[in-house]
Amino acid sequence: MRPEKEINVSELKTEVKEIKRIQDLPGVGAATAEKLEQAGYRDLMSMAVATLGELVETAGVSEAVARKMINAARDSMKMGFETGIDVLKKRESVNKISTGSVAFNELMGGGFETGAITECFGEFGCGKTQIGHILVINTLKEDPDACAVYIDTENTFRPERIIQLAQGAGINPEDALTRIMVARAFNSDHQMLLVEKIDTLITEQKKKVCLVVVDSLTAHFRAEFIGRGTLAERQQKLNRHMHMLSKLASSHNLCVYVTNQVMAKPDQFFGDPTTAIGGHIVAHASTFRIYLRKGRKGTRVAKLIDAPNLPDGECVFEVMESGLKDTEV
Repeated sequence: MRPEKEINVSELKTEVKEIKRIQDLPGVGAATAEKLEQAGYRDLMSMAVATLGELVETAGVSEAVARKMINAARDSMKMGFETGIDVLKKRESVNKISTGSVAFNELMGGGFETGAITECFGEFGCGKTQIGHILVINTLKEDPDACAVYIDTENTFRPERIIQLAQGAGINPEDALTRIMVARAFNSDHQMLLVEKIDTLITEQKKKVCLVVVDSLTAHFRAEFIGRGTLAERQQKLNRHMHMLSKLASSHNLCVYVTNQVMAKPDQFFGDPTTAIGGHIVAHASTFRIYLRKGRKGTRVAKLIDAPNLPDGECVFEVMESGLKDTEV
């Protein structure tokens, strides 16, 4: 009897090791796998972090089967606690995208970080969109295989500007434009759908997406949800959108750069009345937050107001035809 038990244990271990795809999970057949894939569940990590309600609604299975699927995915992923040393080793895969400005790079600890969301907010004409275009070109320059995704909500993407920046960076403008995937979002639902499709670009079309730009993040949400009565619904929807972007950045180690609109607080009598749209939802979901404003003689001032590992600070730069240029304060 003892040898028979040993064989059964080894067989069970082999089964656990063989769970490499969603189709290998208990209770997942061909039809269920197809439903899950259409809903955006394409790997074990997405299944491991799913909720029971999501899987019951998506796949049409019972709670008991959904729980088995989630538990099996979590066991195969070996999810749990890890040491600080392990986290430090994972941080070695983080890349920094240069802004082209020495002062701006120093402010950001070497550049805009992958695996994170960086939010820039400020009034019109302060350089938010320009930085988005510049990050795209510098991403393509640093890696000849890299692609960038630009979700345009305000009709601000300009291929002519990309050509100028590409020439300034010394790369082929036509090649640069070929490696930029642009989509115009016409409402908030379309905007969220486009973010979901980025995962398809990476997993199915095998695009090496290293940067995602959303310009701007809150324009459609601000236009569609008007008045205090719709505030809760808007914030919940915006929260889901930010979590989708955060998951995308983390799972594919890419940089997410979002621009944000501002408003003036009428009850602010002292100091700068400018505040970002989206409130605490956007503030908490963003890894890095930068406040951009116009400076003297055509300069721009970038103020880092929130970062997990960097001190607050600011830098001054100019937006030139070829990119960003450092300016003395």
